[in-house]
Amino acid sequence: MAYEHWSLDDIDWAAFEPAKVDPEILKIIKAASMVEYNGADYAIYLCNVFPDDPEFQDAVNLWAEEEIQHGAALARWAELADPSFDFKSSFKRFTDGYSLPLDASTSVRGTRSGELVARCIVEVGTSSYYTALGDASEEPVLTKICRLIAADELRHYKLFYTHLKRYLESEKIGKVKRALIALGRITETEDDELAYAYFAANGEGEVYNRKRWSKAYIQRAAGYYRPKHLNLGVAMTFKAAGLNPQGRLASWACRAGYWAVQRKAKGLKEAA
Repeated sequence: MAYEHWSLDDIDWAAFEPAKVDPEILKIIKAASMVEYNGADYAIYLCNVFPDDPEFQDAVNLWAEEEIQHGAALARWAELADPSFDFKSSFKRFTDGYSLPLDASTSVRGTRSGELVARCIVEVGTSSYYTALGDASEEPVLTKICRLIAADELRHYKLFYTHLKRYLESEKIGKVKRALIALGRITETEDDELAYAYFAANGEGEVYNRKRWSKAYIQRAAGYYRPKHLNLGVAMTFKAAGLNPQGRLASWACRAGYWAVQRKAKGLKEAA
């Protein structure tokens, strides 16, 4: 079945139920809206890394349009849920404090194949994330948005994986290197991008501290994951790394991953 592109007009905004808004989910949705809306900068970076590949550049520009739409949908929902939230000013605060290496001409991963491995990890991670949020939310409009975004991100994974296979024919990086890149990209969930987005959305008038705001974001996000959300993500991460997605190591990684996210979520409850 051919993919049918959706738009903000396809969402039944009139079905929004303010009484069912979870204030903790709202905080991370505000942050997510800015990261997604920043897709244009990612497209610039990727086109710089792949300057002689018009096929990939065309795909990336379309991908960026969909990412920006994700951000717009989440921002519109957040402003419904919290009329005091000004996405435009929050996004400016985010981009003033965080930026991508737009002048780079080579991948920060060392090779183009490595860059595509990292992109696969991001897409499957966000697909799992929005699936978890959609399942956790009782507000029907947000549930719909999250499920649409999760499906898009899964399709984006397949896009980057297709190009990864193409580049691996000439850039024969081994499984160990691919696995290290995948692991490195997973650990970057604690980098400045998400932390600063969370700060820009929720910390007006406060001072940015990476450790504090990263912890605040991750502890909230971690609490919504269930084993089923991690299992697919781990399997597809292993696939991108060139490892067996159905083997014992993948099964162990699923259990370890769920233990890790639950540990982070527990930290928030204890602090509260």
